[in-house]
Amino acid sequence: MRILARQSGLGRDDARKVTFAAKQLYFEWFGIALCFGRQSGIGSGAMSNKVNDGPDVDRLTDEIDQLREKVAQLQERVKDLDQLAHQDTLVDLPNRRGFMRALERFIDRASRYGEHSAMLYVDLDGLKIINDSFGHNVGDRALIEVAGRLVGGVRRSDVVARIGGDEFAILLAHSDEASARDTAMRLVDLIAACDFKHDGSGLPLSVAMGVAMITGEDTPDEVIARADREMYRRKAAA
Repeated sequence: MRILARQSGLGRDDARKVTFAAKQLYFEWFGIALCFGRQSGIGSGAMSNKVNDGPDVDRLTDEIDQLREKVAQLQERVKDLDQLAHQDTLVDLPNRRGFMRALERFIDRASRYGEHSAMLYVDLDGLKIINDSFGHNVGDRALIEVAGRLVGGVRRSDVVARIGGDEFAILLAHSDEASARDTAMRLVDLIAACDFKHDGSGLPLSVAMGVAMITGEDTPDEVIARADREMYRRKAAA
């Protein structure tokens, strides 16, 4: 039940394209500033001469305003591209890149302040069977249903992300191991109880979860690996 290419959101190539586009926007901004500097004499020592000679101050002010407006537009586009790079394309959740960034923050807080937190690794059972039997549109609906249930089942301070085709991850802030395991069991029951239907017939949904505590000495990959291993142990024991 590995990552489905159609349902995996942004891949590495897509992320590289977004990063390249952001760099292009930077150089576009730099080119505008350079062009403006040449036109107005900035950087060449001519600015003070022009002021002394009585330049067209109104025209210069208009050009500055236009430049500021263009820079603001480019900054907004960079912000949108950054969000695209860290957001899943199917469900309104962070993707794997966005999750890794959030996990790094949790590790940093554990290192700096000794905060207790945990990661839940969530695997949706039977997504491939749903896709093969009923089509990818139904599989997408199942993913959206599970995502909504997970978000609704945790606190606003927690982080829910989709990190693979049929895989989600949850970061539980200010949580000890007992609380994290209670939350995992509650979410498993919550998904199992959801009323997901296709053509009027119910389709059962279920998930397997693994729990890993986060320490200040961890790397993101180490936390994910621990949670992943426990999830597969629970799946094998079911």
